[in-house]
Amino acid sequence: MSDARSRGSGSDILETEAVLAALGEVDLPADYRPSEDEPFMNPNQLAYFRRRLLLWKAEILGEAKATLAQLKAEPLQEPDATDRASTETDLAIELRARDRQRKLLAKIDAALERIETGEYGYCEISGEPISLARLEARPIATMTIEAQERHERAERVSRDD
Repeated sequence: MSDARSRGSGSDILETEAVLAALGEVDLPADYRPSEDEPFMNPNQLAYFRRRLLLWKAEILGEAKATLAQLKAEPLQEPDATDRASTETDLAIELRARDRQRKLLAKIDAALERIETGEYGYCEISGEPISLARLEARPIATMTIEAQERHERAERVSRDD
């Protein structure tokens, strides 16, 4: 997850924490981290990743809400052409970032669905467990590193043809 949570308001995070508690999450210690020493995708691990995904989603939605509020509050009425161009460029960059995050939301929702169906943590190609380290780094991962590398090599080859 990005450092955007630190930019978001504390009340948004507390509100999300309250929502998670209301959902009846498994009560995990604050310092819980999945370990190779426990059964793969046990209830604690599933709750941990579900929580991370839900918090990430809430963070993205909060940022989108802040962007929308900023767009409504600040009209693009810069008198100087250079200032106006700079403001429009900044806005375009912000909107591109929000579009990438919109696509990321779909991947987060798909990961949450995989948790519900019992498919989370397993490679969609090989069916093998995805390493906990990979899931920590990219909770929306759908393939093992090996399968992802093969997929990317195949994409490069097909693009080069």
